[in-house]
Amino acid sequence: METVCVGAGRGPERPGAPLNVPPVFASSFRSGGEHEYSRNDGTPTWEALEQIVGQLEGGTATAYASGMGAAAAIVDLLPAGSRVVVPADSYTAVRNLVAMRGHQVDLQDMTDTDATLAAVDGAALLWLESPTNPMMDVADLPALCAGARAAGVLVAADNTFATPLLQQPLSLGADVVMHSGTKYIGGHADLLIGLTVTADEELAARLRTSRVLAGATPGGMEAFLAVRGVRTLALRVRAAQESAGVLAERLEQHPAVTRVRYPGLPTDPGHKRAAAQMSGFGAMLSFEVAGGAAEADAVCAALHVVNAATSLGGVESTIERRAKLSGQEHVPPSLLRLSVGCEHVEDLWADLDAALGS
Repeated sequence: METVCVGAGRGPERPGAPLNVPPVFASSFRSGGEHEYSRNDGTPTWEALEQIVGQLEGGTATAYASGMGAAAAIVDLLPAGSRVVVPADSYTAVRNLVAMRGHQVDLQDMTDTDATLAAVDGAALLWLESPTNPMMDVADLPALCAGARAAGVLVAADNTFATPLLQQPLSLGADVVMHSGTKYIGGHADLLIGLTVTADEELAARLRTSRVLAGATPGGMEAFLAVRGVRTLALRVRAAQESAGVLAERLEQHPAVTRVRYPGLPTDPGHKRAAAQMSGFGAMLSFEVAGGAAEADAVCAALHVVNAATSLGGVESTIERRAKLSGQEHVPPSLLRLSVGCEHVEDLWADLDAALGS
């Protein structure tokens, strides 16, 4: 995987060719070649990113202007008025998108495999997140994918938190994988981009057509930055994951913390399930502060190394109280979602410990 991150999507191997595919700023190309109009045919820069992520996930990738552009391409495959089974704990914008497109949103606890599979009967799409955002719940992906596909239901998995380095939903039975490449793939909080990946060529063609017709095309510079970002994905994920494990263990023992949600902890309800289907536990964790919303907000305000900011997956650590956002009513008021970055773990811990009032 490390070699794919570094070596894929390099362009033609010929003397004098650039090592990296450069950003191609073009909407139109001279007729008679592989590209004529970028919205229809893509650009070499988009294709470099698609080659890398496609190889990492084991399918054909399509790049979009954002993660929500990728999610919309999947949702737009559905017949009008479909029922979509979605995790009760999941990215709010996806639930809103499904409803906005005129579909029925059926919220389910994805940790309850039997109940979810019962709900899938008659649905058009099962949307999966694992680990979920922000509660870090772990779904039984092989069982859910197998049951849904047996019922003739399309299965889409948001793999943004795990990245293709730690989990490959296509190999676990999903039909299509979605990434907000804005997060770990880009890795530097400087771009918006999204991707879908599927091993089904007919489905890949439909997703590509959705991009063409909806116009959710990535910019040339964004695609270039995402390619540059993914080159270090393995290094960043390895370093951040190692620090996340250390911080989770220490937070679990902190007197100002009432609960830590991280599947790498043996005490976590999703630990065994995550260990069975993931090659690592990732760099995302959530923890609850003693008290309530005011105490959690005070922790965020007191941090200096960790950034109080939304989004995740960058080299910089970020933290956010998720219950303050609309659509997160199920989230405990004092829950803080922490995206662990690549700073030194002892600096991160000193910052968190001081903010929590050791």
